[in-house]
Amino acid sequence: MQTPPTLFGLRRSVYTRIAALALKEKGVTFDLDEVEIFGPAGVPADHLQRHPFGKIPVLVHDDFLLYETQAICRYIDEAFDGPSLQPNSPRARARVAQVIGVLDSYTYQPMVWGVFVQRVLIPLRGGVADEAVIDDALPRVEKTLDVLDSFIGTAQFLSGESPTLADLHAYPMLAYLRLAPEGRSAMSRRPAIERWLRRMTTRPAVSETRTEYE
Repeated sequence: MQTPPTLFGLRRSVYTRIAALALKEKGVTFDLDEVEIFGPAGVPADHLQRHPFGKIPVLVHDDFLLYETQAICRYIDEAFDGPSLQPNSPRARARVAQVIGVLDSYTYQPMVWGVFVQRVLIPLRGGVADEAVIDDALPRVEKTLDVLDSFIGTAQFLSGESPTLADLHAYPMLAYLRLAPEGRSAMSRRPAIERWLRRMTTRPAVSETRTEYE
């Protein structure tokens, strides 16, 4: 019997949740080992042994250690039984890779740090949002939402009629964005994204990885 993999990260972290979603969708039992990398002491020394750049998540499966979320999720999909999270056709697989690239390069920073952190997280912790940061982020949020909405179109998911790694990569970012009034307003103007969000929210993996802010 194989030892369950361990995911090192934070439940509230977007990228930890992406990996956790992949594990849940594949039906893999795993341990989540919380590693606080944002505390006053900085990244714990033992975590730097796992990840030389001090990021999360990290997956350890038997004697195999892996970091970088895209690599972790592809490994999870290919190493474990369960429904495939990568399409068979070259074009659909390329679309999945394209969507993930768009999310990492253009979506995460403005949606999560520009809007969610400023509008939701900082006030929850007693601080005051920096309106200039939000104002700077919103045009980029609008543009990326347009792109994602066009990718979905009339389909069920971001790359066709079944969920893929692209959907799992997108959901934690958009879920946080939706907690801010600006995010809810922007999404309400994109019907394909609204349908997709409702569909994703009903998935057990999403419910089981819900964060403290939702």
